[in-house]
This record gives sequence, C-alpha cells and structure tokens, in this order.
Amino acid sequence: MENIFNKDTDIDLIDIENSIKSSYLDYSMSVIIGRALPDARDGLKPVHRRILYAMNDLGVGSKSKHKKSARIVGDVIGKYHPHGDSAVYDALVRMAQDFSMRYPTIDGQGNFGSIDGDSAAAMRYTEAKMTILAEELLKDIDKDTVDFIPNYDGTTTEPDILPSRVPNLLLNGSSGIAVGMATNIPPHSLNELIDAILYLIDHKEASLEELMQFIKGPDFPTGGIIYGKKGIIEAYKTGRGRIKIRAKTHIEKKVNKDIIVIDELPYQTNKARLIEQIADLVKEKQIEGISEVRDESDREGIRVVIELKREAMSEIVLNNLFKSTTMESTFGVIMLAIYNKEPKIFSLIDLLNLFLTHRKTIIIRRTIFDLQKARARMHILEGLKIALDNIDEIIALIKNSPDNTKAKEELVIKFNLSEIQASAILDMKLGRLTGLEREKIENELKELILEIDRLEKILKSEVLLENLIKEELKEIRTKFDVPRITQIEDDYDDIDIEDLIPNENMVVTITHRGYIKRVPSKQYEKQKRGGKGKLAVTTYDDDFIESFFTANTHDTLMFVTDRGQLYWLKVYKIPEGSRTAKGKAVVNLINLQADEKIMAIIPTTDFDESKSLCFFTKNGIVKRTNLSEYQNIRSVGVKAINLDEDDELVTAIIVQRDENEIFDKNDEENIQEEVNVLEENADLNDNIQGKMLFAVTKKGMCIKFPLAKVREIGRVSRGVTAIKFKEKNDELVGAVVIENNEQEILSISAKGIGKRTTAGEYRLQSRGGKGVICMKLTDKTKDLISVVIVDESMDLMALTSSGKMIRVDMQSIRKAGRNTSGVIVVNVENDEVVSIAKCPKEENEEEEEVNLNLE
Repeated sequence: MENIFNKDTDIDLIDIENSIKSSYLDYSMSVIIGRALPDARDGLKPVHRRILYAMNDLGVGSKSKHKKSARIVGDVIGKYHPHGDSAVYDALVRMAQDFSMRYPTIDGQGNFGSIDGDSAAAMRYTEAKMTILAEELLKDIDKDTVDFIPNYDGTTTEPDILPSRVPNLLLNGSSGIAVGMATNIPPHSLNELIDAILYLIDHKEASLEELMQFIKGPDFPTGGIIYGKKGIIEAYKTGRGRIKIRAKTHIEKKVNKDIIVIDELPYQTNKARLIEQIADLVKEKQIEGISEVRDESDREGIRVVIELKREAMSEIVLNNLFKSTTMESTFGVIMLAIYNKEPKIFSLIDLLNLFLTHRKTIIIRRTIFDLQKARARMHILEGLKIALDNIDEIIALIKNSPDNTKAKEELVIKFNLSEIQASAILDMKLGRLTGLEREKIENELKELILEIDRLEKILKSEVLLENLIKEELKEIRTKFDVPRITQIEDDYDDIDIEDLIPNENMVVTITHRGYIKRVPSKQYEKQKRGGKGKLAVTTYDDDFIESFFTANTHDTLMFVTDRGQLYWLKVYKIPEGSRTAKGKAVVNLINLQADEKIMAIIPTTDFDESKSLCFFTKNGIVKRTNLSEYQNIRSVGVKAINLDEDDELVTAIIVQRDENEIFDKNDEENIQEEVNVLEENADLNDNIQGKMLFAVTKKGMCIKFPLAKVREIGRVSRGVTAIKFKEKNDELVGAVVIENNEQEILSISAKGIGKRTTAGEYRLQSRGGKGVICMKLTDKTKDLISVVIVDESMDLMALTSSGKMIRVDMQSIRKAGRNTSGVIVVNVENDEVVSIAKCPKEENEEEEEVNLNLE
C-alpha cells in the first residue's frame, strides 16, 4: 500500500479550528438565507417562493383545475428545491390551511389537516391550485420586474424575489428557526395594512402612533382576543415584543348552571390537546367546578362546551382555565427577515417603507419593460405605415427580389427602414392592405404614442409613481375586503376579576366538617327580638355549623388553622349557595394539609401597615402582629402563631393602630415607657386615651386592658397572657376592640339571653389579670358564648347548634348593668346559641317574624 505520508506527496496543511469555523459559517448562512428566514420584500421563504413559481409554470392558477400535490412537489424538488419531498409538501400544506394562514395562498382539495393536529393526507391523495392572492404575489413576474438566478444545478432559472403586490410578510406573518436566530412575525389584516401604507405614502414622516390608528395589531386566522397594547407597541417599535392572546368565550345558561363555550382559540393552539388538558386538570382536581367537557365543533366553526357544576362561578373557572391551559398563550414577536442577503430585525415602519421601496422598484422595472415594448411596437407600426403609404413600390420591389434577404436589404436602403421594420413588412399578410386594417394601424399608433408618453411621465415623476401604487393598493383592498377577526382589548393585567363581581354583603358559614358557603345577607330577614330564626344550612347528621360571619364579596378571608398556619381566599371565590345548601368542602378552595382544621376566619379589605392582627386563644393568650406581614401568602400558607399543645385559636381581630400610639419595632424602650405610663394610670379608667382590648370567658368573666400593652411581634411568636382564669374549666370565648368607654358591649349566652352594657362599666385593668364579672350566669343562661360591639347601623346575627340563624335589631335589645343576666334575645327553646356576629342592616326595614323548623 502506498504511503500517503510520503514526503513527496502533495499535502496542504490547514488549521482545523479555522476549517470548522469556515464550514459552520457557510452552513449557517445557507440555512439563514436559503431555508429558514423569509425575505423582507415578498415575505416568503425560498421553499414557499419556489412552490408558487413552480405552480405558475405549471399553469395551476386560481381559475384552473386542481392538480395533484405530488406533481407540484415533484416539479419543485426536481427544478428548484434540492431537499426532501416531505419538507416541500409540509410547506404546501401549511400554505393551504386557513387556521395557519390569515390569507391562504394555496387552494387545497382533500385532507390538508385540522386545528386538532391531524396530519394532511399523503400528497398522492390531495390536489392544489393557487388562490387569487397568490396570483397577486406573482403578477408582472413576466415583465422583467425581478432578477432571475440559476437553480441549484444550473439547468434553469428561478426568481430571486417575487413582485408581490401585497405586504405579504406582515399579511401572513412567518416563523422559522435558523442557526443562532429565529423569526416569529404575526399575521395582520390586509385592510389595515393597506390603509396604513396609503397614509404613509402621503405622510412620509408618519410616527408609529399615527400608523397604529390604522394597524390596530396582529390579526390571527383563529381569531381570539389580544389583551393589552403594550406588547404590540413594543413589537412595532423595536421588532421584539410579547403579545398575550386568550380564547374567545361566552357564557350560556342551562337550567340552574352556567356553560362556558369556547368560540375562538389563540393562534397555533391545538384544540384536541386543549380539551385533553382541561380534562386532565379536572381529573387531578387542579380546576374545580367543571362537570363535563365536549367538542361540538363543525364546519361552521369552533364550539368547545365546558359545563359547570351548579355551585361553580363561571368567572372563576374561566380565570383558572386561562391560567392553567393554552386558552391563554403568549406570542413572542421577533420581526427578523432577510434584506440584501443579511438577517435584520425590523420595526413596523421599516417593513412598511421596505415594501413601498420594493413596489416602487417593481413598478419602475415594469414601466421600463412596458415602455420598451411599446416603443418596439411603435417602431414596427411606423414601418408598416411607410409600407402602406408606398404599397405599390414595395410590392414591385418584393416581386423583383430573388429572395427574402435581398428584399430586406432593398427595403432598408430604399425606404430608410430598420431590419426589424423590413422583416415586419415581409411578414405582413395581404389582408393588412385593406383600408380597415390601415385605419387600425393608424389608431394603434396614436394609442401607443399616448401610452409611451404616460409611461415616460411615470418614470420622471415620483408623484405619479406613488399614485400608481395607491391605485393598485386600493384595487387590492376592494378585491380582498375581509374584516378583522382578532379582537384587541385593554390589558387584562389591569382588569381585576373583582371589577366584574358586584361588591355585596354576604353571610359566610363553615361547618365542623369543613363545608363552607356564602349566602347574600338579604336572604335572612330581620326578626323581632325573641324570634326563632331561619334555617341557615342543611348539614349532615354528624355535622354542625361551627362559625359564621359577614363580609363583602371583595374582601379577603384569612383562615387560621389549629397548626397556626394562615391561608387567604377572596370571598367571591367561595361558591354562593342557597340558605339550606350544604356548601363546598373548604379543602377544595385552599391547600389545607391532612387533618388540618380551620380555627378562625378573619375578613379584611386590605393589608395596610397601620393595622394589626390580634389573636386570642382558648388558654387566654393574646398576640399582636402587623397585618402587612400576612399580605403575600403562598398557596401552602404561612405560620401565623405558635400555639401550645393544649391550646387553640378562638378569634382574631384586625385593629387599627392609635394615632398617639408609639410604634417602632426597633425601639423597645419607647414601647416599654408607654406601657409603664398606662400602668400608672390604670385606675383613671375614664381618662385613658386610645383603644382597649376586651376579652370574655365561658364562665362570664372579662378583662379590659389598653391595646398598647400588647406590642406588635413577629408572625411565628407565641404571644402574651391576656387573662388568668379563676376556674380551671374556664376558657376564653371571645374578644373585641373598644374605641372609647361610651361604646356598648353586647353579650349573649348559650340560651339566647343577652344585654347591652356600656364599656365604661368595666374597670380597666392590667393585661394578665383575673378580670371582673361580665354577665351573671345561671342555669337559665348557661355559659357565655361571645360579645360584640353594639353598632346601631348593624344587625345581630345569632347561629344555633341546629343550624338556625336569626337576625335581630341591636336597638331592640335592652341595656343592663355589668353584673346582670339580661333579656331573651333569641328564643332557642331546646337549642343553644353557638356563635354571634354583626351584619349590615337590610334596606327593607319592615320587621317580619318567621318560624322554620329544621327538617
């Protein structure tokens, strides 16, 4: 074997690093220029351009019959595109899909795929021809309007660019991934594009804001709704931006439940995959409230039906669907295209100006072509006219000539004609010698003179050139007058779902087994003192209502559990039910851990730093933390309070900080100084300024102490002692905030006995004392249930263990001293009051007594 490493062998040494760099750059540019990116002028990638040109060569226009796709693909790969047939056929299929192209350039016959992701039939089964719009891309290509380049093997030529009478890059958009770069240009409305270009012709220095009066934004073939113009403006200004698209839906009513119907999808969303995604989320219980999903789409359009459960709110379910599925998607705009054989990112104005420049070039070249053709024809007609004027002499000359060559030479010499004119005379038929034909030649000559004059004026005048562009654009606009499909609305990030939900007062109830619901408070009519109430909820045999309160639909509920965790939820996200409905399991609304139990629910309208959250536990512990520490809650909740093993939360109250209260988390000395001052003045009950905390126990004891004695501490702290119990079996059952000693405190016992007592009657004490008597308890009153501050603009709501709820006017309850029992407020008979709360008065002030028995 010959030694290839012989010193005499001719071997060139090269640097492998440079060789790889050079090869990779060549490959990259080949992909960038020759495959992946569109040209900025006609908006087409090479494969799309070659498909259309091959179809034009085959004569498969919009008025012709469809031709087998396999034949078209064969011509493309045989003459112009040196790649696989699948790449060409896939491109052809996409050009025919009305859900991929805003204005399809191929009219397909057969199975060309679907929005469900179904593949097109094999190319041997489908047929295709060009659409009318595709012909507009190719119009005037035979008039030397574009340059032609050799094909891949040099056997024929192909156009370097198409004349394109429409701004196709913006019209149909484009997407592609090259080496180290990608393009993603959205489609637009042809009407809007043309209107903007017409304006730009007349206003050369038009701003983006002016042009966006016409071009509102992308117009996707699948419709949908674009939310927000910020991304659109950014994309048009810089060539890059993010556009958020949502499915277009509407709500239908079916008996007593809502149905969400999807009418349009975001661009490039697979419908079948979306339905499967929704079904999976429902199965995994990540989205609640959906009972059925089905596809009712047909040839008329998309119709995906999502049936909801009775208690589900369509707005909330829809919001979850947008958040968790491809019903909402983001279109990342990258307006990258090829110009002068180089990739470049363009702004909207750049692309519109580039199209105008392209059209001017095409029209100038077409005009020059038409002018040359008209001059050539005029030259021949002038020769024919000379022949007709001297017909007898010319006939004699031709008869006496031995051959055509000699006759041509004689004609050129004798009548001062060109060879072209002489050839035309020799080719002229005898029928052209009639008077009628003579007149036709003279008329055609006059028309040509006018046409040549018109064409020359176009070449000399920028105004006429632009007028011609405007006429052509208006003609196209009339021919393709299609309205916008995609809607554009204000940014949904700025639109809270609360804006769609009325702010109404609700009664929220939660049972021992964790079923929660909200009911409009107006469903509970106000009754006279001693009324028996209305059934508030139907519970299971082993379940009972554990707590209830009133809140507005826009309020935030903070749930504190037995483990000291805090979660929060908007009131409107709680399913609304009837008075007797069981409600929905709270574990489906917040992410409670196994065996975790809700101990307190606190409504709030905001998380202002001037507010505190005071916790009271069964063992008489009080803890105060700034409310702002609970505003950013994760789905798994946060630690709210450290509880002792035998302790549990009783209530939590939001307190507004006093104006004269010294508060500085880092200034312990100032806080202690204020506490000392309050200690010294503890006996001056009526002279104490600022808020006070008032806590009561099951055995009828109470304590009143200054709010400032409980300083704000961190979230995970335990707290300090609020009251010490005299009896071992006693426990704290309720607490309120007192603004001043003129306020009245309403106390209610288990047997519905209650009273109103002025706060000043309760002596101010130091925090941690044993307290004083709040209510005189007997066998008739049973234990003390809780207390509330009297507000004559509010009503009292009392809940019994059997599920009855009664509404009572606070003004109807008699005032009584501190060490008294009070009067019957709620007629419970064999039942017991388990909870009380305040709620706004009804608009209807008529009192009505209602008696309902628990079924």
